[in-house]
Amino acid sequence: MKRREFIASAAALLVSPRRSWAQGTRRRLGFLAVGDGSGQALNQTELALFDGLRSHGWIDGRNLIIEYRFSQPPDRLPASVTDLIARSPDVLLVAGPQAAVALKSATATIPIVFVAVGDPVGVGLVQSLSRPGGNVTGLAAAVPGDFLGKRLEILRELVPGTSKIALLVNPGSPTHRLILAEEVPRIAQQLGMALPIVEASTAEELDVAFASAAAQHAGAIVDVGDALTFVQAPRIIALAAKYHLPANYFFRHYANGGLSVYGPDIADLFRRAGGSVDKILKGAKPSDLPVEQPTKFELLINMKAAKALGLIVPPSLLARADEVIE
Repeated sequence: MKRREFIASAAALLVSPRRSWAQGTRRRLGFLAVGDGSGQALNQTELALFDGLRSHGWIDGRNLIIEYRFSQPPDRLPASVTDLIARSPDVLLVAGPQAAVALKSATATIPIVFVAVGDPVGVGLVQSLSRPGGNVTGLAAAVPGDFLGKRLEILRELVPGTSKIALLVNPGSPTHRLILAEEVPRIAQQLGMALPIVEASTAEELDVAFASAAAQHAGAIVDVGDALTFVQAPRIIALAAKYHLPANYFFRHYANGGLSVYGPDIADLFRRAGGSVDKILKGAKPSDLPVEQPTKFELLINMKAAKALGLIVPPSLLARADEVIE
């Protein structure tokens, strides 16, 4: 090779590291997704991951191979974990605490990036937010503080005078177990309210949970939020209407028919997860990547649902809402 050609080639490599990396061997990402509930396709929120990966130069089918498996329906989780681990991906991406804990239990060597886990320290995924340790890092679904309390306060504004609000939880969720043990007793005492617990770990059990809330004369209900309730939105919204229960939900798509939503912008978390995957594919260790926290929280109010429940939404709540659906 002539000296001038060698210098030009070397310079091109120096100024275009991303391109030179992308032209190498295709890397492999294992994605344990919640999906749309069918066990066959991603949900709309998870699709934001592709934007995040693309912004860092990673294109599925070009320089990246993404293997998809699903944690919903719930009976799919064990097989999905086993299958993904067996494929030896360069990095694993996982949505939700239950699936994240299952993946961590299955491998201590493959890097794991989680998305939308409420308390990653409390459920044992990382040692601390700033210094995760081990092979796991990711993006939390909440910031330290009284997040559940804020959701209950929203319902108290919508249903003045209510003294009993049911909490819909999944007993299989490590985050929910933590909330029940550490937060609920304190919040109930602080607000002077009864917070009866209704449980569902399958779609069929949701019907029993709402019937139980109504039988206990709850004035409203909070869906604490997990992978099951993410994919069961139509069923849960219908049950809330059937039992005339004003509700607060965790996920944005519940605003399409549901009364109120307060939670993080999870699509934004998936976009940002692309950055974490990029760093690991380029050699960073999960133990050196601090857990990121949500920066965007959304309050949505559905006025049609409020009218159907006979509720008057206070102007102060409307003023705080990021979106009011007429």
